[in-house]
Amino acid sequence: MVFNRGCKGRMSFLETVKLYYEDARQAAFEATVQACEEAENGWDIILDRTAFYPEGGGQPSDQGTLERWDVLDVQEKDGVILHRLEKPLLPGTKVSGRVDMARRFDYTQQHSADHILSGVIHKRYGFDNVGFHMGQDSTFIDLDGMLDDSELMEMERVANEVVWMDLPVEVSWPDADTLRTMAYRSKKPLDGAVRIVTVPGIDVCACCGTHVRRTGEVGTIKIISSTKVRGGVRVEYVAGRRAYAYFNEVQLQNRLVSVSLSAKQLRTAEAVRRLLEERDALQERAAKLEQEHFSSLARQLCGSGDALIFEDGLSADSIRRLADAVKETCGGKVMVFSGDDAQGYKYAAAVKEGDIREDVKALNEALNGRGGGRDANFVQGSVKATRAEIEAYIKE
Repeated sequence: MVFNRGCKGRMSFLETVKLYYEDARQAAFEATVQACEEAENGWDIILDRTAFYPEGGGQPSDQGTLERWDVLDVQEKDGVILHRLEKPLLPGTKVSGRVDMARRFDYTQQHSADHILSGVIHKRYGFDNVGFHMGQDSTFIDLDGMLDDSELMEMERVANEVVWMDLPVEVSWPDADTLRTMAYRSKKPLDGAVRIVTVPGIDVCACCGTHVRRTGEVGTIKIISSTKVRGGVRVEYVAGRRAYAYFNEVQLQNRLVSVSLSAKQLRTAEAVRRLLEERDALQERAAKLEQEHFSSLARQLCGSGDALIFEDGLSADSIRRLADAVKETCGGKVMVFSGDDAQGYKYAAAVKEGDIREDVKALNEALNGRGGGRDANFVQGSVKATRAEIEAYIKE
């Protein structure tokens, strides 16, 4: 269903006047409804002018309200902006719109940070930004060349120097002749009018997104991870308010660690290193004592024939090692179980010579178990049964 001043089918409209290009800080505006078209999960509203930025160029769309209705999504098609609402608006009526400026400014900070960081990297290394995505928590850029951690740290430092220099962020629409002679970054060939965003001396880039007026509004840029991808590197960063929130969370986590380890906040890494060394030493001692215990059990069961063993708190590897030790001495089949009645038991079954797989198959069928192995004389698995049920089955 389409509401469009009484005409059938979608009308042709002039491009929507894009107020967000005139002033990225404009939150409120007045407009006339040009058309209202029923769409999936709502209605697409076309206005003669709008301050709502549509999804594009890696930047999510704005949110806000038209009259009292929430704007759920904003898309652009052939220069016309579509505002998705839950309810229709009557064509020809005047409406008031308001953009969620906290969301807008957040994405504006992230987008301008991309130009600064990508610009300094391109200027230093010649690498291009070939992928860009702004998420709810962080932003990702894909570079077509490799940078290691120290190089990225240096580029982060330079990018923040650009922020603190508070340079102007200039927007222009060069004519075709000027554009042909202009050196600018672009992820793909462009036709028609091209919007150029310039940070003087740092970056010149084709871009349709919203940007800060001066670099100082970005606040700060922090790279939080990097990953090799397709011969280049994917860089994850936060900027502005997101960087402030990230620093706060990191400080909180570090404070909790420092309290737990009784260490100063700038010495937590050293305290953790000492703790890990102590843990490794204790694990080595525990493994040695465990192996001595297994050897002792193997000696006690020497020549006993078939053996059934329950041991608390063993890992899968420890269960295997205990079964291996006992099978060498008992002269029969050995089954080792570790676990509890509520969660079930892990097991290892072994025999020094022969084939134990049929025995284990019958065990699994009787006790709701599963397991297997490549060797005929050794199998590992688990059963959903109580200790009493296991012992009763083995005795039978």
